[in-house]
Amino acid sequence: MATLEESFPRGGTRKIHKPEKAFQQSVDQDNLFDISTEEGSTKRKKSQKLPAKTKKLKIEKRESSKSAREKFEILSVESLCEGMRILGCVKEVNELELVISLPNGLQGFVQVTEICDAYTEKLNEQVTQEQPLKDLLHLPELFSPGMLVRCVVSSLGITERGKKSVKLSLNPKNVNRVLSAEALKPGMLLTGTVSSLEDHGYLVDIGVDGTRAFLPLLKAQEYIRQKNKGAKLKVGQYLNCIIEEMKGNGGVVHLSIGHSEVSTALATEEQSWTLNNLLPGLVVKAQVQKVTPFGLTLNFLTFFTGVVDFMHLDPKKAGTYFSNQAVKACILCVHPRTRVVRLSLRPIFLQPGRPLSRLSCQHLGAVLNDVPVQGFFKKAGATFRLKDGVLAYARLSHLSDSKNVFNPEAFKPGNTHKCRIIDYSQMDELALLSLRTSIIEAQYLRYHDIKPGAVVKGTVLTIKPYGMLVKVGEQMRGLVPPMHLADILMKNPEKKYHIGDEVKCRVLLCDPEAKKLMMTLKKTLVESKLPAITCYADAKPGLQTHGFIIRVKDYGCIVKFYSDVQGLVPKHELSTEYIPDPERVFYTGQVVKVAVLNSEPPKERMLLSFKLLRDTEPKKEPAGHNQKKGKAINVGQLVDVKVLEKTKDGLEVAVLPHNTRAFLPTSHLSDHVTNGPLLHHWLQAGDTLHRVLCLSQSEGHVLLCRKPALVSAVEGGQDPKNFSEIHPGMLLVGFVKSIKDYGVFIQFPSGLSGLAPKAIMSDKFVTSTSDHFVEGQTVVAKVTNVDEEKQRMLLSLRLSDCGLGDLATTSLLLLSQCLEELQGVRSLMSNRDSVLIQTLAEMTPGMFLDLVVQEVLEDGSVVFSGGPVPDLVLRASRYHRGGQEVESGQKKKVVILNVDLLKLEVHVSLHQDLVNRKAKKLRKGSEHQAIVQYLEKSFAIASLVKTGHLVAFSLTSHLNDTFRFDSEKLQVGQGVSLTLKTTEPGVTGLLLAVEGPAAKRTMRPPRKDSETVDEDEEVDPALTVGTIKKHTLSIGDMVTGTVKSIKPTHVVVTLKDGIIGCIHASHILDDVPEGTSPTTKLKVGKTVTARVIGGRDMKTFNELEDGHTALNTHSVSPMEKIKHYQAGQTVTCFLKKYNVVKKWLEVEIAPDIRGRIPLLLTSLSFKVLKHPDKKFRVGQALRATIVGPDSSKAFLRLSLIGPHKLEKGEVAIGRVVKVTPNEGLTVSFPFGKIGTVSLFHISDSYSETPLEDFVPQKVVRCYILSTEDNVLTLSLRSSRTNPGTKSKVEDPEINSIQDIKEGQLLRGYVRSIQPHGVFFGLGPSVVGLARYPHVSQLSPSKKALYNKHLPEGKLLTARVLRLNHQKNLVELSFLPRDTGEPDVLSASLEVPLSEQEERKTEAEEKDQKGEKKNQKRNEKNQKWLEEVELPSKEKQQPQKPQAQKRGRQEHQEPGSEQERVSKKPKKAGPSEEDDSLLDVYYREGEEEGEETNMLSKEKQTKPAEAPRLQLSSGFAWNVGLDSLTPALPPLAESSDSEEDEKPHQATQKKKSKKERELEKQKAEKELSRIEEALMDPGRQPESADDFDRLVLSSPNSSILWLQYMAFHLQATEIEKARAVAERALKTISFREEQEKLNVWVALLNLENMYGSQESLTKVFERAVQYNEPLKVFLHLADIYTKSEKFQEASELYNRMLKRFRQEKAVWIKYGAYLLRRSQAGASHCVLQRALECLPSKEHVDVIAKFAQLEFQLGDPERAKAIFENTLTTYPKRTDVWSVYIDMTIKHGSQKDVRDIFERVIHLSLAPKKMKFFFKRYLDYEKQHGTEKDVQAVKAKALEYVEARSSVED
Repeated sequence: MATLEESFPRGGTRKIHKPEKAFQQSVDQDNLFDISTEEGSTKRKKSQKLPAKTKKLKIEKRESSKSAREKFEILSVESLCEGMRILGCVKEVNELELVISLPNGLQGFVQVTEICDAYTEKLNEQVTQEQPLKDLLHLPELFSPGMLVRCVVSSLGITERGKKSVKLSLNPKNVNRVLSAEALKPGMLLTGTVSSLEDHGYLVDIGVDGTRAFLPLLKAQEYIRQKNKGAKLKVGQYLNCIIEEMKGNGGVVHLSIGHSEVSTALATEEQSWTLNNLLPGLVVKAQVQKVTPFGLTLNFLTFFTGVVDFMHLDPKKAGTYFSNQAVKACILCVHPRTRVVRLSLRPIFLQPGRPLSRLSCQHLGAVLNDVPVQGFFKKAGATFRLKDGVLAYARLSHLSDSKNVFNPEAFKPGNTHKCRIIDYSQMDELALLSLRTSIIEAQYLRYHDIKPGAVVKGTVLTIKPYGMLVKVGEQMRGLVPPMHLADILMKNPEKKYHIGDEVKCRVLLCDPEAKKLMMTLKKTLVESKLPAITCYADAKPGLQTHGFIIRVKDYGCIVKFYSDVQGLVPKHELSTEYIPDPERVFYTGQVVKVAVLNSEPPKERMLLSFKLLRDTEPKKEPAGHNQKKGKAINVGQLVDVKVLEKTKDGLEVAVLPHNTRAFLPTSHLSDHVTNGPLLHHWLQAGDTLHRVLCLSQSEGHVLLCRKPALVSAVEGGQDPKNFSEIHPGMLLVGFVKSIKDYGVFIQFPSGLSGLAPKAIMSDKFVTSTSDHFVEGQTVVAKVTNVDEEKQRMLLSLRLSDCGLGDLATTSLLLLSQCLEELQGVRSLMSNRDSVLIQTLAEMTPGMFLDLVVQEVLEDGSVVFSGGPVPDLVLRASRYHRGGQEVESGQKKKVVILNVDLLKLEVHVSLHQDLVNRKAKKLRKGSEHQAIVQYLEKSFAIASLVKTGHLVAFSLTSHLNDTFRFDSEKLQVGQGVSLTLKTTEPGVTGLLLAVEGPAAKRTMRPPRKDSETVDEDEEVDPALTVGTIKKHTLSIGDMVTGTVKSIKPTHVVVTLKDGIIGCIHASHILDDVPEGTSPTTKLKVGKTVTARVIGGRDMKTFNELEDGHTALNTHSVSPMEKIKHYQAGQTVTCFLKKYNVVKKWLEVEIAPDIRGRIPLLLTSLSFKVLKHPDKKFRVGQALRATIVGPDSSKAFLRLSLIGPHKLEKGEVAIGRVVKVTPNEGLTVSFPFGKIGTVSLFHISDSYSETPLEDFVPQKVVRCYILSTEDNVLTLSLRSSRTNPGTKSKVEDPEINSIQDIKEGQLLRGYVRSIQPHGVFFGLGPSVVGLARYPHVSQLSPSKKALYNKHLPEGKLLTARVLRLNHQKNLVELSFLPRDTGEPDVLSASLEVPLSEQEERKTEAEEKDQKGEKKNQKRNEKNQKWLEEVELPSKEKQQPQKPQAQKRGRQEHQEPGSEQERVSKKPKKAGPSEEDDSLLDVYYREGEEEGEETNMLSKEKQTKPAEAPRLQLSSGFAWNVGLDSLTPALPPLAESSDSEEDEKPHQATQKKKSKKERELEKQKAEKELSRIEEALMDPGRQPESADDFDRLVLSSPNSSILWLQYMAFHLQATEIEKARAVAERALKTISFREEQEKLNVWVALLNLENMYGSQESLTKVFERAVQYNEPLKVFLHLADIYTKSEKFQEASELYNRMLKRFRQEKAVWIKYGAYLLRRSQAGASHCVLQRALECLPSKEHVDVIAKFAQLEFQLGDPERAKAIFENTLTTYPKRTDVWSVYIDMTIKHGSQKDVRDIFERVIHLSLAPKKMKFFFKRYLDYEKQHGTEKDVQAVKAKALEYVEARSSVED
């Protein structure tokens, strides 16, 4: 019994009664039931045949006990194999995997993709959509710890750390793969996962091929209610199922998951289980076959045998088992190869579907001493008995520190060991132990043990870009982010930390659930003795602690502590002194000591301060700082400093004599941007700098500046100390503090700063502010604006505002200063020990050296050796080879151009002009031509053309002058004009000069740099070959060659030996006829004889005459050759190309002489000017006259129409550049000449609008009247420009008073209205005066009337009354008796008031009758027009405002003027409606007051009106339909009856002669007005002819055709309107489908209004044939609806629903139609029909549209219901949510809107969509809610973001 007690030590009392004897018997019969492990399970009958004799032999008994021990060996990882099915318990549930506890203390993992196929598909769908699916549950929602699951081992592997890992799968397809459809039997207990939700139940994946398993809803109800908290089952949910019913031989299976059925399920013999398909988790009835000290052997399902190890006996029955005892057992696993079946007798497993209750051990982590060994299993581990009698187990790997030191003898039963409880096995209900020293001594065992703020020790595992991984415990590792590797940011942490190093860290954050551990290695934090803040509640006001800065902002610093606790240090708490820019003082990751000011734990907010740090020392301060505090440095003080050390951004210095620490930034070392880095490079510790300015001093930080400009400003007292001293207009010297997109901030030495906005930063256009200035740059600023209240100022940096006097002087000063600083750098270099550096310091430009060519690089540059010191780098660029052929080893004499003091390189030149410098005396102030040889950023080095001396000149003339457009930048080889300022080279080796005007620059000769090089022109490959050929040709040699290729202006020839030559077009023929192309005379392959006349290098190959040969000849430069050509000389040139952009012809006179012919100088014919490409072809010979050299002097200016001297009497072609109303034109000519044309010289016949035809860029033919004062006075009169035509001069030229005679009738333009009369222009310089008595017979007293009727520029006829030559006075008269013209003032002024009153009644009657007639006609037309729908593009075109204004004035003025004068209640002229064919409104029977009010309102609101339609022809239709008839005189209205005429005739008889005369004049005036209207290009068309002209010009404009139809309909000429429509349909291009459709719709409208049903049907059928049928149907339906033909509309919609049932637009339109007719029920039926007919993908959109219509036209409550149903089915349709929100905002209450927003922000959508809804919610609350509501929304948004980020972490 003692042995039994040892073997089965589970708790409980031992029973000692009868079974003892039976048990002893069973021991005697042990061998009868002994089964070999190798054989596996066999049938019982076979086992009974074993020989019985062996049972008494001792040897065999020993062997038997050994095999029994092996048979009951508990599971280890080695004993598992792939494909093995095993029962497990969920131990941990993570987001992407499950941790499964397996029997015998083992553990496995299930990946998220191993749950089931349906769940994996959902995951893939979620990844594709990039947003969470609502019906997809996460693993923690599908599984919970304690659940028993059937697994299959999918793989056995080894992790990165060498641990063995067991990968499992729960996928039913893997677990139940051993089953087939035929093997399934009712009552079987299987596991499966939900694969989809159906209407009446769920499809369950049970993993059996050919079987569909269905779980009816009724069978699932109990489980859903009890276990699933009432929620529906979701895809991936794990179920234990019983097969209830089978159909079709296992094809369809019905399942049940009822708790009572599952928990009592037993595997029976009837279910035909076999060893192949036996599944873990099945409960079977069994019989004990054999009892051993290591476990039991069981017999089950009649034929099978299995084993139960000691861990899986029932604890309460341990020690009481006997043979043949009947027990219930649960299958744990089946080994697929050995067929060993392991079972468990523990009661918890005998009720399938019930989770394990005990999941953890209370003493986890405890270290135990002297724990005795209970038993040892050599392949698995050992068992121990704890003090409370409970068994514990240690796996083999945990019994010793390593396999090498493992001693099995130490684990004999009874031996004691020290161990630690490290885990708990749920499957075995055993504590798991470890005897390994590292685990026993480990500081922490689990993540739960680690608290934020704790100091831990760890081992460096690896260093990655994202941080360093540190091993803290056996199973734990933490991350140290890059920012926390040290107190400062480390660039190369691998140099300090190595893998395996022990480190001491402090825990920043620990999240046990996510197994996330963040730590810091910042020494200050790790060693800090101050209390750590791990939660907001710890932060008590006044508490001082250490933290680290995570962000530096303009408003302060954000400091972080432990557990993500953080607080804000506001700007005013950063220091006792004001810190304007915290980003310059503090940095991210900096460890700081802070004091807590305030903490609000509920809001997680904290305010901190740095101010309590006064008693502590900054890290870098010297020890004796406190004693030296009294000797502080003042801002603005000049000090000497000593360099202590160099940093990346500047110099750490000590201010002498007290050695106070300070910082001198690199950008503050010099005024010159390039010299700063140079000085920084060569200054070293110990160097002393004098006269350094203290810029600012905050606590512990002294900032210095060494800029000479700022030092001078402070010394000279030109630096205002406070804001009150600053006033607009001041010029101040400062430096760029920061650069923003909107401008730059400038700081001054006293600390004041201001903004220079982008607009006034530069005189040039500023695209990007950073292109113009750099931070730290010295600038001069002009104060433009001062705001004393806000202490702000605006500055200008424009050179025009900030001039510092003479540009030449400033330029020289800047140059001298720059070179002086460079000399200072040389002196620093000469103090260095290196011979190379000392040699470089002594080298200056202009020195000669004899060098050896080392190599010629690919780019053509040359590297030399043989300098004064061996390692010296000397190089000459390709340009500075001077065209010489050089080879390695050649000796060459060179001249130094520049020494690069940073790269330590010397730039030299081989140019002979420089090497052979002429010793010529130079004069100060003399002007010289020079060639740029070398370019630095701030200055250039050039050589004088005449002597070869090297000269330096500044590229800037001002501190602010730092930006150059590409076109302004100098290039090496370019010519410049310089004025010498020194005549002897000083220590710098350079003469100093200033550059002359940029106009004197000349381009570098190589054609590559010329402006006119065609950018896409490629180098002729044939010509590039010749560069490497050697030859012996010399100038004058006769050569023979073969034509290789022919170009327009040259021919390429191949000479013998492969040398390439080139013959220019000018050297082919002796006499070139104009218009021919000489190169066409030659053919490819033809042999030609030529003479060598020159040679060039490869770059300029296309300028060669013949022979692409490097001839050593001193050729004359093209510049010199151009000088030989004289203005007026005629030359033959060859057209190279027409430059479309610059509008000139580019020609070649000779290979290296080019010219330009501006387009305007090519011909006097407008036809040629319009299409120059037709007249001129490339290569053509032209005879041109030289006008003069170009400004760049690289080209000749040429003309094909004469010398173009622009002298008096010459006719020239120019371009209009400006049109000045009432003044005239400004015309430009080629080469920059400008002329003016007076209003009186536009034409020989004056017109009302003389300048209308002129627009900028129009080409005009001009006659030059005079050229006085360098101003060209021009005339466009044809009598001047084309005197040969002898055209009639209607209005003669009047240039002076001598051209006028008394009594002469003249036309002219009104100049102005003055108190004594009207000034009237007769000529450009002749003005006459018409006194008021001579202006009009009416002579009204109000001057306003003259201003109104005689505007400036009005054309009038006047008679000359008197001339006064002495006073230059011309008196004029406008009276009708003098001029024969109507009175100049409006005829409405002439009728006396009393007479108008007499005729008041008659006029009113007449008006009323006329109106009624018009109304009837117009109402019908109105309806027709309203139906016309125009294309959207035409709707958007704005109308010309000028034409609109003119149209309104024409029809308003006569009526409104008369109304004002006569006070007669009369309609204001023709109707004011807009005939725009969009919306035409007709006003009936309005009162006079309403009419006038409307007029005044329209005038006031005119600018805000919707834009009118604009036609292609430029006409604007802006008047009513009735105003399209010809305008009539306002009083001469036609009478409708004879009765109306009689009183009118009666009044006429009473009139006097004077009145009749006036009436005659009035009629003439009206005629004149009509004529003027006809001449007005902006007038409205008033006849069929007008319309015909318009539609000819714009045949495809449907709006014109519709206007034409409307014109005929006004006159009720229906047939004509039809004819116009038919004509339009034939005329409009077939491509213009929308335009044609507009006309069809108009025709349908017309037939609907005026035609019969038959004619309408015919038009409709035709329209359907020629257009998209659906569009025509919809338009006709709208026409029917608007004309209230509801029956026809309904019939048409029914036709559409049959024909276009797949078109959702039809259903929606019909639904809207029904709702408008209040037929809500019918509309609902339509929706149902639509959903049946339309494809499912359209359903949501249609439902949403119908819901919108319900909101707008029907029942809002029903609309809400539709939306709610839709969103229940499709909760992720954000477009539907958005529409629902819009509709509710319009039609619902605020509560409804907020309810919807609350729902939508709790959806699980993609972050981008959630952001959209939060923004909408916030905008809504801002508009309709309170501040509290707004804050609530913000809080919810923040909550969402935090929740989201925590999920991602």
